Amino acid sequence: MFAILAVVILGSAVMCVTTKRIMRAATFMLFVLFGVAGLYFLLDYTFLGAAQISVYAGGVTMIYIFAIQLVSKRTLQGLVERMKGSRVIFGGLITLVGLATVALVLLKNQFIYAACGTPDVEVPMKAIGTALVGADKYQYVLPFEFISLFLLACIIGGLVVSRKEED
Repeated sequence: MFAILAVVILGSAVMCVTTKRIMRAATFMLFVLFGVAGLYFLLDYTFLGAAQISVYAGGVTMIYIFAIQLVSKRTLQGLVERMKGSRVIFGGLITLVGLATVALVLLKNQFIYAACGTPDVEVPMKAIGTALVGADKYQYVLPFEFISLFLLACIIGGLVVSRKEED
């Protein structure tokens, strides 16, 4: 089952970034998000799988499709992306620098060796819940609030873009 989900995720991700039609890209992104939810269900993380489907596959994809529909067809018709060889080479070099940086940080801090071992104790659900909704150091309620403000700004920006101007 993992191999099937991995093929669906990787195939859809490649098609998402290589297709020239924007609605097809959004559809392939939806398949990627459903595949990730399938991985969560495969690991028996039913809450995360349900959250993945409802929040990301449902909500975020619908926001993308709504934003795509807001843009006029005249704007999208003449839009053709041409890749120059120098830009591809520059993008590849930046990607390799980023990969080397991530690998260096992982090796320096020994995250790989710590991740391979089994944890000594199981983290109780109460500690996870407190970390998610707490406002102290290393707790996540403030990042969630910043993300909600960012999404609100995106919605307002979409409404401003979609507003018809009177001549």
